[in-house]
Amino acid sequence: MPKSQQPDSLRICLLSYRSNPYSGGQGVYIRYLSRSLRDLGHKVDVISGQPYPELDDGVNLFRLPSLDLYSQPIFSRIIPKPPKFASLTNLREWIGVCTGGFPEPFTFGQRAYEFLSSRARQYDVVHDNQSLAYGLLKIQNLGVPIVATVHHPITLDRDITMEAATSWRQRMGIRRWYSFLDMQGKVARRLSHIITVSESARIEIANAFQISRDKLHVVYNGIDTEFFTPIDGGNRLANRLLVVNSGDMPLKGLRYLLEAVASLRLQRDLELVIVGSPMENSPTERLINKLGIDDCVKFTGRIEIAKLVRQYALATVVVVPSVYEGFGLPAAEAMACGAPVIATRGGALPEVVGDAGILVPPSDSQALAEATSALLNNPEELRRFGELGRKRILRMFSWQNAARRTVEVYREAHQD
Repeated sequence: MPKSQQPDSLRICLLSYRSNPYSGGQGVYIRYLSRSLRDLGHKVDVISGQPYPELDDGVNLFRLPSLDLYSQPIFSRIIPKPPKFASLTNLREWIGVCTGGFPEPFTFGQRAYEFLSSRARQYDVVHDNQSLAYGLLKIQNLGVPIVATVHHPITLDRDITMEAATSWRQRMGIRRWYSFLDMQGKVARRLSHIITVSESARIEIANAFQISRDKLHVVYNGIDTEFFTPIDGGNRLANRLLVVNSGDMPLKGLRYLLEAVASLRLQRDLELVIVGSPMENSPTERLINKLGIDDCVKFTGRIEIAKLVRQYALATVVVVPSVYEGFGLPAAEAMACGAPVIATRGGALPEVVGDAGILVPPSDSQALAEATSALLNNPEELRRFGELGRKRILRMFSWQNAARRTVEVYREAHQD
């Protein structure tokens, strides 16, 4: 339950342009950070675009609906609906989507500014979650301190996706989709306080956005260790690998795990469960068919958190094959559930996993296959890594600590 309101409590406004509670990390971040800030006695409001987050009692949600075009079939996206174009922001969103862009960060920022233009001074700080939109600068000009969280520089997503492109047409589409990054870099350079979630991300963000590391504050994410916990009496299945791949993007390195599974299938029967769904006729689906492993690969689709915990409980090993991670929530969640973890050294994963799991080079299917085979053949190591992982998460990654450290950044921004 939240503490009673203290004289030095803050009035906090959290901004999140999309906050899906079941897919990706933004909805998770908003829910747990807002809850923990509330528990410290602060007043917390969340302003979010679609999909909206699930929030706890005592945290207010203000919905800023967008056109939500990405949730609609492609034909519906391009058919104009005049009533929705009552605002210039809606029109810009529709045009952006129809021309292959990703306008949501920009249009959310504009809507947030319009919403806060007469309310901003109700807050001691406005905290943006990853949009880095021009609207933030307008809000800043209203006289309220701005803090932004950047989980990792999306320039890395763009660059890795470009490397995977196979035609000039694909590369042109990728450049268009990621054109919002120019805005994010400009906005980041004009903010004084930016939170990121690992030392690795701090270095990458400073380089990508050409900003001083001094304005970047590392606050590790937390894990809900009461929810993400070993299941009493649960028995892990034999030879079952699990990977969380909600985005189906080259950055997540699923290709290398699929190649490793194809190699391992020559030695043993095994099953790979992928939490997520492939895009229709995606490179992932084509690679699975090419490797001839469609009989041992299963997609769960989008699942609720309780079912995700169950998947962690059933897995023999959880594999995180990412080329880069700004933090790596699936690794931390799996460890909290007592699941043995194999991860790459991509980005912040060594900071999260430490010596409580096996680390291999990124983009290396052979290393993944060798590490997985060795661990599957060693029941004692499976047990030991499961225990070490749970202990590491309990010791290092709590949302209470994350909230306290975040408040320190708020106070610093408020004093400047």
